[in-house]
Amino acid sequence: MRRLTRLLLPLVPWAMLGVALWRRITGAEPPEALLERLGRRSAPTGPTLWLHGASNGELASARWVIEAVLAARPTLHLLVTCNTLTARTMVTGWSLPRVTAAFAPLDLAGPLARLLTTWCPKALITVEGEIYPRRFAACAQAGIPVALIGARMSERSYRGWAELQPVMARALAAVQIASAQDAASEDRLRKLGLPAHRLHALCDLKAVATGRLPQPNLPPRDLRATTLLAASTHDGEEAIVLDAFVTQSQFTRLIIAPRHPRRADAVAALVKARGLTCTRRSTGAWPGTAPADAQVFLADTMGEMDLWYASAGACFVGGSFAVRGGHTPWEPARFASAILHGPSVANFAGPYAALDAAGGTEALTSPDQLAATLNRLRPARQIALSSAAAQILHALTTETHLIDDLMMACGL
Repeated sequence: MRRLTRLLLPLVPWAMLGVALWRRITGAEPPEALLERLGRRSAPTGPTLWLHGASNGELASARWVIEAVLAARPTLHLLVTCNTLTARTMVTGWSLPRVTAAFAPLDLAGPLARLLTTWCPKALITVEGEIYPRRFAACAQAGIPVALIGARMSERSYRGWAELQPVMARALAAVQIASAQDAASEDRLRKLGLPAHRLHALCDLKAVATGRLPQPNLPPRDLRATTLLAASTHDGEEAIVLDAFVTQSQFTRLIIAPRHPRRADAVAALVKARGLTCTRRSTGAWPGTAPADAQVFLADTMGEMDLWYASAGACFVGGSFAVRGGHTPWEPARFASAILHGPSVANFAGPYAALDAAGGTEALTSPDQLAATLNRLRPARQIALSSAAAQILHALTTETHLIDDLMMACGL
């Protein structure tokens, strides 16, 4: 198996080139996308830093890092690369000074050489789980420091990279500083070959990014205490939450925000099958509007999650019963919404472990526990949970040394 994996690894960038060509032919991406993936993007004059994140989530969590570096180095220009059109559009939309958004170069010798020769970056900063052996090797050969921030290495990813231990060890040898998201990721990176002396203190980029946002104005607790939010739910989870909702007595309204709004019709059918009334955001409705006695509000739109967090006294975080690894706890924590989650939280294992230990969540081992747990979530209990979560979020947000150490290690 290991031999097969090593044989197939060099083919991955070529497969990605084929995908890029297809997207260009079909018009799924703009004409310049293919050129950027081939390393053909003009550069400004002056010193440059290269920062890469896969998509929206990674780059949104690193925006505070970008802004801090720009403020600390007024002459520095940032090339921010990503793998998706939505992320590139998002970064462009920030309109930050001295920032250029582009598609990441393919992990092939030609595109990498063109980008490094054109941009001459002083360093490469990679966000979360983005590790590219050839890219890191090219930077090392050119004397360009590599940094990992908010590095996350899941058990599944670790097992895959362990099949390529020599390749991974060479890639990680190029890293001058690494700040892992959690202790488990840090341990796995060390086992894969990251030198221990290159490790910085843990830093959860998403937590810091969330904690630095303006404090939201929230309705009084008594107006939120009887509303339950099921956030970012996956197939199978809506049925679990609905079944618990109809058998409990604390919550009179349920907001369901599916992870993928395209599933809204299927979720609406589940609501109807249980004899519950329902309104949908896509029709222009709002929780509590006609029909006035609607028990379920289906939040089947994008970009409005803050509204639903602010409306709910408690929040079940999806992806945790559906074995998807869970979704972020920091958004409900920011909005003082008491957090409930199932056992599948591998994507945020460190944060959930810290929250669970501090009494900042209701951790459920099975769906059967949900209804009884909801009945216990009176306003006082909601306040206790959300206050403990807020303290954990605040403690993570006050991490102060990453930027200084990052710039020192990268020679900025």
